[in-house]
Amino acid sequence: MEKADIGLIGLAVMGQNLVLNIADHGFSVAVYNRSAEKTEAFLAGEAQEKPIIGASSIEELCNKLTSPRKIMLMVKAGEVVDSLIEQVLPQLDAGDIIIDGGNSLYVDTERRTQYCQDNGILYLGIGVSGGEEGARFGPSLMPGGNKAAWPLVSDIFQAIAAEVDGQPCCQWVGEGGAGHYVKMVHNGIEYGDMQLICEAFQLLREGIGLSDSDLAETFADWDKGTLNSYLIEITADILQVKEGDSLLIDKILDTAGQKGTGKWTAINALEMGIPLTLIGEAVFSRFLSSLKSMRVQAAKSLHGPGTSFDGDKTEYIQAVHDALYASKIVSYAQGFLLMQQAAKEYGWTLNYGDIALMWRGGCIIRSQFLGNIKEAYENNKNLDSLLLDDFFKDAIHNAQQGWRKTISLAVELGIPVPAFSSALSFYDGYRLESLPANLLQAQRDYFGAHTYERIDKPKGEFFHTDWISLSK
Repeated sequence: MEKADIGLIGLAVMGQNLVLNIADHGFSVAVYNRSAEKTEAFLAGEAQEKPIIGASSIEELCNKLTSPRKIMLMVKAGEVVDSLIEQVLPQLDAGDIIIDGGNSLYVDTERRTQYCQDNGILYLGIGVSGGEEGARFGPSLMPGGNKAAWPLVSDIFQAIAAEVDGQPCCQWVGEGGAGHYVKMVHNGIEYGDMQLICEAFQLLREGIGLSDSDLAETFADWDKGTLNSYLIEITADILQVKEGDSLLIDKILDTAGQKGTGKWTAINALEMGIPLTLIGEAVFSRFLSSLKSMRVQAAKSLHGPGTSFDGDKTEYIQAVHDALYASKIVSYAQGFLLMQQAAKEYGWTLNYGDIALMWRGGCIIRSQFLGNIKEAYENNKNLDSLLLDDFFKDAIHNAQQGWRKTISLAVELGIPVPAFSSALSFYDGYRLESLPANLLQAQRDYFGAHTYERIDKPKGEFFHTDWISLSK
């Protein structure tokens, strides 16, 4: 019987493209889909004349694999994954490998890794980023789970991953749910990047009054410099697509959807006690966009400042550029702070330079900027925050004036910039030695006797004051 190097279950577009990518790199693949028609159509279509074989059942799929058997699940996250694991387990032998390539929540991957280990099976949760094109021609892959499984599959996944400077954008992340956790943070940062670009777009168009052609040219120019990235690149492309005399985007409903990973990132930040303010605002902005009917009604009765822009366009285009760059630095700094806290919480050993490398190619947030992050952690593996690295510290200082000018202009014009402004507030809070939390602690002690520490006493000593008596 013909045997394949790896099996894959789930032939939606991402699954099909990964199969084709694997086959193009010299590995044979056995495929199964719940719908036999989809399997047959795939085999009769793009999979023709490639080392791809079909299976009509999970049992047949497992029988067509070399040992140790490697089965990748490319299905919707949640109960479907658990159901498939239960169907696959009876067909496997000790030391075989199950790989989840979907957008699973990291705690589910933690649980499944342990469950499979208890049943003698090695489990991996691999974050896959890059969309359909990345899956086909080179995604960013973030593997985690049972470390014993990684040497058995690394040749396949590092071969199909994107490459930057000859290095695959696929390195071992960590035990348990670490791979899917890093993918979750990646998606949260993606939310932030997209929101920042949208705020820049609205300011340039509605605030400063750039024409459609000037908008496209501006983003194309930005993509040639420090803001070089996939998202800036596609924004320049989008702003050139017209339907009739107007941009196509003007005919798209302004309500943004989501699949939940950004929300997971924000929730996890609250649980970890990390101020992931920019990504939180990006998630809330999507929620606000979904209140379309309410916004339509509010627009009829709620008024803004009624002012208009009368400054130098060239000067303010540069200011918006600087605001976008500085805010992006803050967003990534917050994301890496969250991963650092998660590593402490879950006992993971995360290589932050490798994570930046994995994000440099193949994925949605790929950018020139990530090379600087990799260098920052190569220079100092114990770096507390990207904001303290010399490169990013200088970049923030150089962009700061334009950043503040941009937010001031947005406030004057009544254009919302929640991501820009939350990033600046975080920066200003982070750089201050003293914050007004002393007053907050006094308030808590006043109404709830929650106690407080003093700066003139040893840390760990707590005090309570009878504020009512002393204030009379």
